[in-house]
Amino acid sequence: MVTRRLHISGRVQGVGFRYSMRHEAERRGVRGWVRNRADGSVEALLAGDAEAIEALTAWARQGPPGAKVTEVQVLPAAEDAVPEGFELRATL
Repeated sequence: MVTRRLHISGRVQGVGFRYSMRHEAERRGVRGWVRNRADGSVEALLAGDAEAIEALTAWARQGPPGAKVTEVQVLPAAEDAVPEGFELRATL
């Protein structure tokens, strides 16, 4: 099990990024959550096997149609508090 926190910057709000990420995560069997941040970025917590996390991180570098990702920061994260599924969370 690998756990990572992503901080995604660019035009990533108002383009369906969170909903698309949830779909991609569920398709790959990744657990976690995604939320908008007040600064216009998107934050996500991903937990799953290394290959699935790498694939979802690669997807996040492009995002859904309409997104323009300028940066993805990938940080290690603790495995505690990872939900069973993949959640959309409220803006922080």
